[in-house]
Amino acid sequence: MDPRLLELCREAPHFAYEAYDFVCDAVTFTQERLGRAAAETREESDDRHVTGGELLRGVCDLAVATFGMMAPVVFRLWNVRTTDDVGRMVFDLIRVGRLSKSDRDAPEDFHDLFDLPQALADGFELTLDDRAPVKRGDR
Repeated sequence: MDPRLLELCREAPHFAYEAYDFVCDAVTFTQERLGRAAAETREESDDRHVTGGELLRGVCDLAVATFGMMAPVVFRLWNVRTTDDVGRMVFDLIRVGRLSKSDRDAPEDFHDLFDLPQALADGFELTLDDRAPVKRGDR
């Protein structure tokens, strides 16, 4: 367990340790998906930077890939209910030195961008046999 995350949860227990850990994983996931992952030859943090919107999409995609149709339930258990909550966790992680930011980054980058529980639910697809994927709600 990361001692910085443990300390963060002790001083402000609003979000679960696992939620903070997941956001860290989502940053890496998003950087890799966008071709901005850390490499030995690329040390510049601007080369690896992701925007609030990019990170939120990565958070949703990783959550659906990891938790499937339980993603909205997991986030609710972690007390992560809005895109603003994800932004709050990001800036908590910046404060304890687990993540970094650019001068352009602000908590407002995460403000009310979309309905997080709905995005988590909509991102899940069921695949039945050899048929095309069926999104939840389609018939």
